[in-house]
Amino acid sequence: MKLSKVLFGTLILIVFSANAQEISNHALGLRLGDSDGFGAEISYQKQIRRYNRLELDLGWRDSRYYNAFKLAGLYQWVLPIDGAFQWFYGFGGGLGNVDFEPRLRNNLPYSPDGGLFVFAAGDVGIEYNFDFPLLLSLDFRPEIGIIGYDEFSDNFDFDIALGVRYQF
Repeated sequence: MKLSKVLFGTLILIVFSANAQEISNHALGLRLGDSDGFGAEISYQKQIRRYNRLELDLGWRDSRYYNAFKLAGLYQWVLPIDGAFQWFYGFGGGLGNVDFEPRLRNNLPYSPDGGLFVFAAGDVGIEYNFDFPLLLSLDFRPEIGIIGYDEFSDNFDFDIALGVRYQF
């Protein structure tokens, strides 16, 4: 009976070590997507445990019509697919702020409402971990506004993005 338990435990360890992947302690780069008009975001990933990490993304927009920023934080689980391919999923949220420039509406001065907004987000994607310190990913992030500025709090947004990060 003891021998069968030892063999079973050894078999489980072999299976898990064969499927083990490496996620870097830190990764810094860009997340290039639509993200409700924010476009490119600075992205940072920090390993929390062997198969978990935290991702922080900061996007901003300084345009002729509005100025805005958005900060998102997600907790992710990373799982192997095959070799250097991995997939991940997670959840989190964030906050942001939008300030609109005054403009004319019906030939009268008009200042649109903006302000703070808070959102919840999910995340699922795939990534390829190269032998050199480069990580490429493609992810899908649905976001739903919770409170704040109406255009964001009443919206359900689908964001697809390409991530390019340097690992260290």
